[in-house]
Amino acid sequence: MSIFDKNFYDKILCKKGRFKVAERQSSETSHWTRVARVNSAPKVGYSDPVYAQSLNEWGQPLLLPRSGGWLVKRPIPGFSDCDAMGAYPYLSCRDWSMISQDIQELDPNLVSVALATDPFGDYDEALLNECFNGSVRRWKEHYVIDLRLPIDEIGSKSRRKNARRSLRKVDVEVVSDPAHWLDEWIFLWSQLVQRHRIFGLRAFSRSAFMKQLAVPGVVVLQAKHHEDIVGAQMYFIDGDIVHSHLSTTTSEGYRLGVTGAMDQFSIAYFADRAHWLNLGGGLGSSKGKLDGLSYYKKSWATNTRWSYFCGHVINRERYDSIVNASGLSPTSYFPLYREGEYG
Repeated sequence: MSIFDKNFYDKILCKKGRFKVAERQSSETSHWTRVARVNSAPKVGYSDPVYAQSLNEWGQPLLLPRSGGWLVKRPIPGFSDCDAMGAYPYLSCRDWSMISQDIQELDPNLVSVALATDPFGDYDEALLNECFNGSVRRWKEHYVIDLRLPIDEIGSKSRRKNARRSLRKVDVEVVSDPAHWLDEWIFLWSQLVQRHRIFGLRAFSRSAFMKQLAVPGVVVLQAKHHEDIVGAQMYFIDGDIVHSHLSTTTSEGYRLGVTGAMDQFSIAYFADRAHWLNLGGGLGSSKGKLDGLSYYKKSWATNTRWSYFCGHVINRERYDSIVNASGLSPTSYFPLYREGEYG
């Protein structure tokens, strides 16, 4: 049964797009679905404990009890020590005013903590500088959309034109129960991982996605061409903000331009459900020219917001000892002993 009426259909500005609700049944994700439903705390998306558990292959999730954010405790390769990183892709907190006290109360045996901040977090640079002693710097510019604007004012004219053209070729659907759509998501995601040689945490595993698709506030879109799935996007709704988590297409979907079709669709779909749509940042940091992904997102964005990189040394003696033992020359990378871990 379609969940869209003619007004929504008209907002898409497409004559031939058909919008449906996709359904799938599976038993593999039932456990994490139950975990998500039982949790009644007002936490969704990146601040939800089910999302934090999706990162447990990389370490032990650690709750920051006062601010409501999550870290991941990780062993330091070659040493018996551990440090912590913010939940990927950035730390989301209920109460940023309490982050300093949470950091001060961390296990003193941890060597350091490094994290990126939610670009919509309720903090300023002064608060971050008071909290973190190792590094505070602007890290990544996020491209965001003000969903309260008229839809014909969002995105460049050429971007909207290309999206409408793609919407005439594909059907965009909202998946009715994302927790039971694991196989389809893995089918698409594995192609992206192989095509772009993604590795490490950012590649995610089947187990990680099993949990993420059960997180409260998750929305999954799929695009079909002649009944073949050619693209999908995963979002997390957190209050009046929608975060674009991941997007993937097949090679055929790329040829059809389904990313633009799904982005146009998402703008109309979330317009009555949230104020902001966070498209995320590009491939690089704040330095240098725009990469292709940044250029694409900028062409949709109405505003930008900055995410900060923050580092804090908890155990100075162990930090210096590990750096010295690693034989690394001083750089701005934090923590220095992990320089190069992402290639």
